[in-house]
Amino acid sequence: MGIEVGAGRKAQVVVIPFPAQGHINPALAFAKCLASKGLLVAVVTTTSIAKSANFSDCTSLTLHTVSDGSEHVEGTETVEAYLKRFRCNFSRNLADFMDDHMSCARAIIYDSIMPWVLDIAKDRGLAGACFFTMSCGISAVFHHLGQGLLLRYPYEDDVAVSLPALPQLEKRDLPSFCHVVDPEQCAVKLLTDQFSNLERADWVFFNTFDNLETPVLEWMRRRWAITTIGPTFLLLGESKKHSISLFEPKADAYREWLESRDPNSVVYVSFGSMASLKKEQMAELGHALLATGYHFLWVVRSSELDKLPPDFASTAAGKGLVVEWCHQPEVLVHKAVACFVTHCGWNSTLEGLSHGVPLVAMAQWADQTMNAKLVADVWGAGARCGGRDGIVGREEIAKCIERVVGGDEIRRNALRWKEMAAEAVGKGGTSDLNVVDFVSKIAFDDGGDFSPTSVLV
Repeated sequence: MGIEVGAGRKAQVVVIPFPAQGHINPALAFAKCLASKGLLVAVVTTTSIAKSANFSDCTSLTLHTVSDGSEHVEGTETVEAYLKRFRCNFSRNLADFMDDHMSCARAIIYDSIMPWVLDIAKDRGLAGACFFTMSCGISAVFHHLGQGLLLRYPYEDDVAVSLPALPQLEKRDLPSFCHVVDPEQCAVKLLTDQFSNLERADWVFFNTFDNLETPVLEWMRRRWAITTIGPTFLLLGESKKHSISLFEPKADAYREWLESRDPNSVVYVSFGSMASLKKEQMAELGHALLATGYHFLWVVRSSELDKLPPDFASTAAGKGLVVEWCHQPEVLVHKAVACFVTHCGWNSTLEGLSHGVPLVAMAQWADQTMNAKLVADVWGAGARCGGRDGIVGREEIAKCIERVVGGDEIRRNALRWKEMAAEAVGKGGTSDLNVVDFVSKIAFDDGGDFSPTSVLV
């Protein structure tokens, strides 16, 4: 294990994100916010992630690495093998690291899908703060799944699912893992185990804001010490230095390209760091973008480029720009962007809402289907694409883009969520006050009870 940055500082708070980009970025933004308010913060990640990501701008906190055993892995491994190896190696090495280097720490903030970190904290007399990177709504669904509540519903298209404090859901709204019968299946267990010891956590942080998820927040707060702190990427204002990329950033020609476009004239398309579209779906999406007549900026990872139609580059010349990477918040805040075609991962959904950009939801799997449901039917900030056999046709995509770009009510709703997000993280907002409360308890507590004395509802 190695100490990369600032080994001499004594951390008060140790932040441990799960080593995936969608988990690291919200946790890193929160860590930087805590550091900006005077706490000494250490971020601990795996040696493999530290090698593939650029953390050079993390000057406000210390960065440390712990081995997860990946250096001994040859060839590929299954998800189940990875999770088993990760927990075994990382938990052991993290415990040793805490004993050797973090004797002054007062609290550990850990990703919710690593509930076993709470035992490491409690064994050392430290406060434990669980950090959820998904929405409250989808997290509640995973809780009900673990409790067996969803087993009473047959998985048929026309069966409505009613869960406490949530809108009525259909089969297509539920996360894909809900259709797995075996509760011990590794992905299902990973998500349901988030609640295995949650009542022992001193704080339960969610990257959301109160007004966005009020009903389910009220339901969850009757059970756990829920604290909203989001959107975390807004806690320190707009800045490229609040996130890292596990993909090599290419030339940023998109900035100049966006500047040359008229206001509300560009369709921005991105499916995140993990989603992989079928070749047929890429073709349908490409044809839809060309059919709308709007300019478009499409982020396609290098591993996905060969799925584009062979003549797409020449056909789209002058109309669209395909890039392998961009800084998403920077794009979403740009005046040229009219809408965001997204897979509806929680980070992307929250970024779109927080920038007031209407969304076209093309959910793929996991929590994305429910996020898409909420975007279209609850928050009224976008349109949801429907498809058959896992493929959304070009006509459907084009229709949704036209509806969103030309929809005055959708745009008004999106701007309303932007205002509420800014209000939550602004001085005196719910998320801001929750962060201040946490900082005061860590910085000035005399060794007594770490638990929050009040919850903002």
